[in-house]
Amino acid sequence: MRVATNTFPETLVQQVQLLSMRQTRLQTQVATGQRIQNPEDDPAAMQRILGLHVETASLRQYRSNLAKLEERIHVAFDALKSLKILLDRAGELATLADGTRSPRELRTYATEVTQLVQQAVQVLNQKHRDTYLFGGTRTDQPPFALTLDANGRVTSVVYRGNMDTAAVPIDTQVTLTVDIPGANTSGTGPLGLTADNRSGVDLLRDLIALQDSLLAGDTQAIAQTVRPALLRDEAHLLTHISNQSALIARIQSAVSLTDRRLQALDQAVSREADADLAETLVRLNQVQAAYQAALQSGATILRLSLLDFLR
Repeated sequence: MRVATNTFPETLVQQVQLLSMRQTRLQTQVATGQRIQNPEDDPAAMQRILGLHVETASLRQYRSNLAKLEERIHVAFDALKSLKILLDRAGELATLADGTRSPRELRTYATEVTQLVQQAVQVLNQKHRDTYLFGGTRTDQPPFALTLDANGRVTSVVYRGNMDTAAVPIDTQVTLTVDIPGANTSGTGPLGLTADNRSGVDLLRDLIALQDSLLAGDTQAIAQTVRPALLRDEAHLLTHISNQSALIARIQSAVSLTDRRLQALDQAVSREADADLAETLVRLNQVQAAYQAALQSGATILRLSLLDFLR
């Protein structure tokens, strides 16, 4: 069979180019640690990697949502504990205000209760990341408005938020609500924090009633009406504290689960995309040896010149 004189040079050039490309690709894998640089390197693996990246991006967003919820619920939980301390002190003053106290002592107690009401409103009007905590979904204005008379006595506290709460996605088709509306008199929906007509509680109204009864010296009203109302308010507040504690535990569990899933996805991507350094170095040495051999053999065979044909 006759072989054309240009067949070998053309074949040699093709083989040398192919070996050079393989050598470059393997050198890049060693330098970057990545087995796949372009989709054509491994189309099936690239498709799997892209799917893993999409899932990872979703999980990272859920993880970010959980971090924000965890941060927000801890701030709200601290506010609830502050309210509990205020309410405990109001209960102590209501207990102290018996028939043995002088009008002057009762007025002193009333002054302290007035401060407790103002402090409670300050706690309830807290902001976190420039949004109010207890206004429902109306987070751009203070949820509670306090009114004082000319003597500095609290006459009313009005709730200006709404009864809605935002649901935040924490996983596929799973949302979580951690906010508490400051009050809910609608009879449906989430429990209001300071007031809820389903349980007949109204913390701020009862504190103002304690203030007014102390100023009036009406210890009987305090014993028969105000003190039992404050006990109901305390039980209601403890329900919220218990609910928030459960939510904190759930968020922490979700954070742990999401972190483990993200770690598993990172490992899956690594298995698909990362190069085995030892194996890659062996293949690189093999290709480099083949490349050098091709060049040497080609140089030996192609040493023919025009003078060789003229002899």
